[in-house]
Amino acid sequence: MTTTAFLDDVRAATERDGEPRWLRDLRARGAERFAAVGFPTTRDEDWKYTSAAPIAELDVRAISEPGGEVTRASIAPYTFGQDGWTTLVFVNGRYDGELSTAGLASAGVRVMPLEQAREEMDDVLRDALGSICDVEQNAFIALNTALFADGAVIHLGKDAVATAPIHLLFIADAAAAKGASHPRVLIVAERNSKATVLESYVATGEAVYFTNAVTEVSLADGASVTHLKIQRESPRAYHVGTIDARQGRDSHFVSFSFATGAALSRTNVWTILGGEGCGATLNGLYMADGTQHVDHQTRIEHQKENCYSREVYRGVLDDTAHGVFNGKVYVHPEAQKTDGKQENHTLLLSPRAVIDTKPQLEIFADDVKCTHGATVGRIDNTSLFYMKSRGVSALRARQLLTYAFAADVLEQIELEPVRASLEELTLARFTGANAAA
Repeated sequence: MTTTAFLDDVRAATERDGEPRWLRDLRARGAERFAAVGFPTTRDEDWKYTSAAPIAELDVRAISEPGGEVTRASIAPYTFGQDGWTTLVFVNGRYDGELSTAGLASAGVRVMPLEQAREEMDDVLRDALGSICDVEQNAFIALNTALFADGAVIHLGKDAVATAPIHLLFIADAAAAKGASHPRVLIVAERNSKATVLESYVATGEAVYFTNAVTEVSLADGASVTHLKIQRESPRAYHVGTIDARQGRDSHFVSFSFATGAALSRTNVWTILGGEGCGATLNGLYMADGTQHVDHQTRIEHQKENCYSREVYRGVLDDTAHGVFNGKVYVHPEAQKTDGKQENHTLLLSPRAVIDTKPQLEIFADDVKCTHGATVGRIDNTSLFYMKSRGVSALRARQLLTYAFAADVLEQIELEPVRASLEELTLARFTGANAAA
């Protein structure tokens, strides 16, 4: 399933001049794959509950030139009030150096937009870009590989520690209307390095546009990367994002996905535990109302022994919103002494809201400790009665209980400014209280 607009963009991408041979070859592989398979359909098992047809039918073209009316005042609500962080700002998918800030320097840590990295870190790009996200995996990865024009590269040298978070802020305004952006992010963490990285996708208006983002994360032995993704796109936008990680021995990958925006959104979080003693922690919160559709797909692949994984996703759905959660934990025969736990809990505030949840375990080792489960329900009547008996109105009681349900998973975020901001946003969503973004 494809449309003329996307195919035209893909053809144009393969004719670009001025790029090195390895990058042209990478683009060509993505273009060939996308042209061959097109967008997925609901006949594909991974897309059974999410139709990509609304995206395929979009009349959008790849944004090729910088543009927009974003100012420092425009981005202020999305920077968590932190001036000391390294912040790269992308307006309608293109890097804006005037809005970006260098932040506090850390020895061995390099952060730069993709174009600059091609000049200063060509060896890192050539070795790592496209080595984790395979174009054969997914049509959207293939499309991004063919079309990405901008993005960011984060390189952590051996034993390097980023003393402050690194924030990649992708913001869309009215100029993004009928446009498509394909941001590409590469994070390479060498041995025993450590960093916290935020990716924010936000909008200042209600334009119709498409974001197709891919993030590759390579963790060497002993490395630790905390990755927070915040998706607050325009309520009329479409968003597909993939985060794919590969982990070495004794490494730790922490992921948190916060999704409240877009008419249709899909977030893939995948990781392979490819070394002994490593761990993965994947958490998330999704909140949708109206006719929104929000989809999370996670995959944790245990390849080696003595590894652990923890996963908790919570969702709150109202009106006719549709949520999807598909989480898979795959344990290879060699991955003995695996310890894995997975949970998905969804609160339905309306009888018309729908959640399709499918936590999965595929275990081919015999010495493991793995659990998984899912719950779907309404607000607990006992708790509601208790609060009403203490003089809390029925409406306020429902609002506070809903907030408490959602905020429980937010407590897993260790970065205090982000946690506090998202808690305020969540509280405002359910109580109408003013909150600074």
